[in-house]
Amino acid sequence: MKAPILIVKNLPAAGMAIFPFILLKNERLKQDQDIINHENIHLRQQLELLILPFYILYLVNYLINFIRYQEHRKAYLSIVFEKEAYHYESDINYLKKQNWYGWIKLL
Repeated sequence: MKAPILIVKNLPAAGMAIFPFILLKNERLKQDQDIINHENIHLRQQLELLILPFYILYLVNYLINFIRYQEHRKAYLSIVFEKEAYHYESDINYLKKQNWYGWIKLL
């Protein structure tokens, strides 16, 4: 799946996946294969959970982590969906290997 990429200069992060789009902070990031793959992994996760439940679980996971760690960065990096995306962002073939629901292994 080739996701449409939109440039959003005021984006609070370098990249973000909001189905079916990849949002990037600037044009230069279109060349960063790791960030594109990272966001494509998030798009797959969103499809796996039929989109809306992904956002709910993402937020609940963040809030639980924030209560646990009392620190935004650690809470964010501990979100199960982020763990999968960061772990495999450099593996360009990860999504081609049919690794559906790979995030479950990281719970």
